Amino acid sequence: MYFVLVTLTTIERSRDESRVADALARAPAVVLVGPRQCGKSTLARVVVPNADRFDLEDPRDRARLAEPALALGGRRSTIVIDEAQRAPGLFEVLRVLIDEDRTPGRFLILGSAGPTLIGMASESLAGRVAIVELGGFRLSDVGTEPLDRLWVRGGLPPSFTAADAEQSLAWRNDYIATFLERDLPGLGFPVPATTMRRFWTMVAHLHGQVWNGADVARSLAVSAPTVRRYLDAMTDALVVRQLLPWYANTAKRQVRSPKVYVRDTGLLHALLGIADGTALARHPRLGASWEGFVLEQLLARHPQRDPSFWGTHAGAELDLRLVIDGVPIGVEVKRTDRPTMTRSVGAALETLDVARIVIVHAGERAFPLAERVTAVPASLALTAGLLGHG
Repeated sequence: MYFVLVTLTTIERSRDESRVADALARAPAVVLVGPRQCGKSTLARVVVPNADRFDLEDPRDRARLAEPALALGGRRSTIVIDEAQRAPGLFEVLRVLIDEDRTPGRFLILGSAGPTLIGMASESLAGRVAIVELGGFRLSDVGTEPLDRLWVRGGLPPSFTAADAEQSLAWRNDYIATFLERDLPGLGFPVPATTMRRFWTMVAHLHGQVWNGADVARSLAVSAPTVRRYLDAMTDALVVRQLLPWYANTAKRQVRSPKVYVRDTGLLHALLGIADGTALARHPRLGASWEGFVLEQLLARHPQRDPSFWGTHAGAELDLRLVIDGVPIGVEVKRTDRPTMTRSVGAALETLDVARIVIVHAGERAFPLAERVTAVPASLALTAGLLGHG
């Protein structure tokens, strides 16, 4: 998939093209989920250029699908259905059509509501569907040179490819407003946009911290269960990540609440009023922003069923625990070019079932820090992977 940059170069997303093409080759239906404007429709056009297309935001296409069995049955080419979360009843029809003909690649279903859409598809199309999640640009897509640009602007293509920082920020502010005023209600969560803007901004200030719903509830003058529903709705819409705690078999008192992140750092910076890289360098959330950027990029490169962090009430912690090729890896993220061995990393090595710990830093060199502990620059970890491949 390609996006045109202002320099008239192109950005190829060959890894994502391959992931979708491979899924279409093995399953009758593929669900491609991702946040708004991350490039799902463009990717679908690249992978299946001659598909029959239905966009459920278009009233004409909704009218065409008034009788879905008639509209979708008997077609030979792949059928692409965009914004499929708007028609949950459609999945029962797809199940019937797929059971009549299980040819791989019959349907490519696009949507912006992650767990919600996946749940609908998994329930109705169990054994018939493959799931692919698409985020914004990865560092491996754009190359290591614009790492800071990707961090500051985020990975949503229109933000990253904007002509300058001012236009990028303006696009992100418009994105936030449109998401809250139109998209979130369209996903079945009709809360006033002003309320959700305040909530999302609070999450941005808590970015990288353990969730404390009681404090947020008091600030918004609502109940703790209400703010929990807000958080889950934003998580389902793929704009917030809840990183769940990993429980080790230890006598230490462990953190049992999730950590929260705004998944796209460009949106995080817009919510925090950070206009550009200069402002970010002076901002108190600089380290938390860097941590979230690295974690999200790593999870895009090493998809996990249940990514987690580990922390104790005494202060020991590990930012991320991954399993890569069957090997448990601990990850600590530092906004420094000279990371050092810490007590927290040592405690994680002693307590957790990890083969080794990788400290991802902002410098340029990889070097060992201790037995089973290696410092790796972000430019390498986010392009070659934590195991040096994939």
